[in-house]
Amino acid sequence: MATINSSNQKNAIYYFVTRGNIVFEDASVVTKGLLVEYNSILNLVRSIDISKNNFSGEIPMQLTNLEGLQTLNLSHNFFVGKIPEKIGNMRSIESLDFSTNRLFGRIPQSMSSLSFLNHLNLSENDLSGQIPSSTQLQSFGASCFSGNDLCGAPLPDCTEKNTFAPEVPNGNGNEDEDADEVDWLLYASMTLGFVVGLWCFIGPLLVNRRWRYKYGYFLDGFVDRFCYFVRKCY
Repeated sequence: MATINSSNQKNAIYYFVTRGNIVFEDASVVTKGLLVEYNSILNLVRSIDISKNNFSGEIPMQLTNLEGLQTLNLSHNFFVGKIPEKIGNMRSIESLDFSTNRLFGRIPQSMSSLSFLNHLNLSENDLSGQIPSSTQLQSFGASCFSGNDLCGAPLPDCTEKNTFAPEVPNGNGNEDEDADEVDWLLYASMTLGFVVGLWCFIGPLLVNRRWRYKYGYFLDGFVDRFCYFVRKCY
């Protein structure tokens, strides 16, 4: 699997079924989303399928050294971390299934160089960012990338989702900041107005005795008139 065009039968893995006196090479392999039965050319098949297990941890970087691997299926496990950046080194890969795991981060740009890739499933992960631009990746349907936070063809454009806008506070954050600033200015102006207004009224009374007397007479007269009016009404 680490060498392209390696058909050395000494390194091949065989599955044998006995039928009378004849031994046949025979195995069923899931590839490209289909169950395919191989017999005469099984020794040419390069496939790893460990799907629907309980494997966890990150995908080993050494896996990208398998330049002769044709099918890789790691779906329905608990793999975490990012897709290996050097996945583009797997030049012979035709079918790649990482669906239903816990992978996160961006899709490596090197994946766009997998020219033989004709089956891809990255759905149901936590991948994010823009799908790398290439004729190869854009040829797959949106369902191959569903269940992630991805954008770009074949999914909606990134500008529509605002996925790659500069990292600035969102609209709600700006509104909250503006509201906080308005509240602070309001309270400051109210306090200042109260202090200024109070001293504009109290200050002259403290300085000028004549004004204090006149203000006292005014209050006495006002209280008398108010009491007279209340008694008259009742």
